[in-house]
Amino acid sequence: MTAQPTVGRSMPELQQAAKDHLWMHFTEMASYVDTDVPVITHGEGAYVYGADGRRRLDGLAGLFVSQVGHGRTEIAEAIADQAKRLAYFPIWTYAHPAAIELAERLATLAPGDLNRVFFTTSGSEAVESAWKLARQYFKAIGQPTRHKVISRRIAYHGTSLGALSITGVQALKTQFEPLVPSTVQVPNTNIYRAPTHGDDPEAFGRWIADQIEEAIVQNDPATVAAVYLEPVQNSGGCFPPPPGYFARVREICDRHGVLLVSDEVICAFGRVGAYFGAERFGYLPDMITFAKGATSGYVPLGGVIARERLMEPFHRKGAAFLHGITFAGHPVAAAAALANLDIFEKEKLLDHVRGNAPAFRAALEKLLDLPIVGDVRGDGYFYGIELVKDKATKETFTGEEATRLLKGFLSPALFDAGLICRADDRGDPVIQLSPPLICGPEHFDEIERILRGVLSEAWSRI
Repeated sequence: MTAQPTVGRSMPELQQAAKDHLWMHFTEMASYVDTDVPVITHGEGAYVYGADGRRRLDGLAGLFVSQVGHGRTEIAEAIADQAKRLAYFPIWTYAHPAAIELAERLATLAPGDLNRVFFTTSGSEAVESAWKLARQYFKAIGQPTRHKVISRRIAYHGTSLGALSITGVQALKTQFEPLVPSTVQVPNTNIYRAPTHGDDPEAFGRWIADQIEEAIVQNDPATVAAVYLEPVQNSGGCFPPPPGYFARVREICDRHGVLLVSDEVICAFGRVGAYFGAERFGYLPDMITFAKGATSGYVPLGGVIARERLMEPFHRKGAAFLHGITFAGHPVAAAAALANLDIFEKEKLLDHVRGNAPAFRAALEKLLDLPIVGDVRGDGYFYGIELVKDKATKETFTGEEATRLLKGFLSPALFDAGLICRADDRGDPVIQLSPPLICGPEHFDEIERILRGVLSEAWSRI
């Protein structure tokens, strides 16, 4: 395919308009004063096409979003059909068929008795909605002092002030302080840099879970509302759970009457080979937050799936969850999500991910022969590659070195080489990969080949 610029606008005109008017997210705008903004014009399958006419493998699925790939006419047609029938109506007091059908379908797919679906439009909104629900729930059952949240260090849970408060990445928080109080961070599950039990995954799992109980006790169990955990932690570079970790966390939460929130904004909808990461790792949370892959990015949609017991206080006469979002449960977004799930079933995408995940891991682990690659970790179609200065000692890069390596070289070099992925410095420097779920061994080989060339060049520049 060739580039398809916006009708009526030349690329130089679009570049100037972007520099004059578009405020990009998490972007150093000054970096584009003398450089073109990368413009993606269209996509097909696992690939996207730039204004320069070049094809690039979308190795991050947009932003952990494009599960079924780009250019799916089935979803586009479902969106158009729904917009013709009912483009918008709120789910405040009223309902519409698309939201009802999607809620029913998600409840069917979710584990255990997670049957109640509260829609949002984003992951940050989902995370914050779950916190608000936990707070009001505990007030409703006579435990009004429970308001605190425990999360993990370096974990990212969103950008709204409540979700940002739960986030464990201090560099993202400083500019917006003071934030919402009542949040506590505990160690994450990065066994590669474990301070203890690094050679014993099961012992490490017990120890790291017990850090959560220690935090609950230190902060007074009667004040703790929830523990927020991702099945595989995103920020820091795809930390999977050690054996027994989630079973022990579930026991700890039950012992202290604390809600367990599984933040699956990334891990849901096939990313780790199941509809929900909780199912993949065998635990039953009290709430699941979701977004991103629910529609494969065709329309924004997120939400919270809650267990039946959390709904019980709201069935009382006069009770209501005093929270709402104008565009949540949007008819067009719900129709997109239903079409997305139809593709999952028709193409057996979960089976596809489970069948090909070992090949993805094997392709990435080939890179361990490079001196700059310290660790390869993750699950399913969600992996991080940690970069080091010294493999023997695991010495990492300084902040200045990481910035120069990741932003100064790796990000543009990988883009130029035909691979879109994430060079991330929230924690130790990593390359993150999260390809569309339709990818197979030929795509994994392409990813490995491009990474090998660019990482080898990066090492020569150190």
